[in-house]
Amino acid sequence: MAENSGNTVIGVDIGGTNTVFGIVDNFGNILLEDSFRTQETNGPEEFFSRLCQGIISLIEKADGAKPLGIGIGSPNGNYYKGTVEYPPNLKWDIVDVVGEIKKYLDLPVVVTNDANAAAIGEMKYGSAKGMKNFILITLGTGLGSGIVVNGEVAYGAYGFAGEIGHMTAIENGRSCGCGRKGCLETYASAPGLSRTAFELFQKQNDNIELRSLKMEDISSKKVYELAESGEALAIEAFDYTGKILGKKLGDAVAVTEPEAIILFGGLARAGDWILKPTQKALDDAVLPIFKNKVKVKPSGLQERNIAILGAAALIFHDLK
Repeated sequence: MAENSGNTVIGVDIGGTNTVFGIVDNFGNILLEDSFRTQETNGPEEFFSRLCQGIISLIEKADGAKPLGIGIGSPNGNYYKGTVEYPPNLKWDIVDVVGEIKKYLDLPVVVTNDANAAAIGEMKYGSAKGMKNFILITLGTGLGSGIVVNGEVAYGAYGFAGEIGHMTAIENGRSCGCGRKGCLETYASAPGLSRTAFELFQKQNDNIELRSLKMEDISSKKVYELAESGEALAIEAFDYTGKILGKKLGDAVAVTEPEAIILFGGLARAGDWILKPTQKALDDAVLPIFKNKVKVKPSGLQERNIAILGAAALIFHDLK
């Protein structure tokens, strides 16, 4: 690591289940990494104590050279304040992340939400390399989004801009974890696809095996496998999901005019099953001036640890 020691950073991804962190160089190489279960810590003070001890240990395992800074991606991370505010799946209120880190490490610290960090990672290392205007959509348990305009993440007035997943897709539709109804992420996400497939399976009369499946038996991976085998209802579930996603992304295009929309996450691994219907619906939905200009693309970091890379790219970007 000695040859890279003057140009490395720490990337941290705080998740509701696991927290991962690593030392990353400017070329996107993760030189060392570690993780621990977030829920094993009792509150934010204990959490950041454990995280910082882990970071210090990584630095010592390398050559001991001081990294340039620390980038942190977290649900409800606020770039302006350096805080994490009421993150879902964690019993935290408002936490001064920068202040907690500074108790242990004298390094610059930058915080943002995980989707924004992923967008910067995509811009530095992935499919958005060379782009200055694009939207990253993360399709996992929910739908996250990072919007980049003129080479900078759009944070908004208070640090929480870009919640495309909570745009209304269906009026008075499915209940969302945010407390509203019909949010896009209740349809265009891994659980959203599974629920759509379940509803379709229940309505059909021919295949007793599909109709007997319980909701918990139908993962997005299961729907993908059924689509690959030629099951028409699974293909229909992907088409429906892509149609809703593409239509709402058409609204986003009218606001930001991106060069591309990049899909990342478990659901995006379905490839053309989700990419093609999304692209078609997007092209059908946009204004004529945008037609055939905005491409829906897969992430260039799908098989890499974008959680760490995105957080590392965040601090590299901030220090440039």
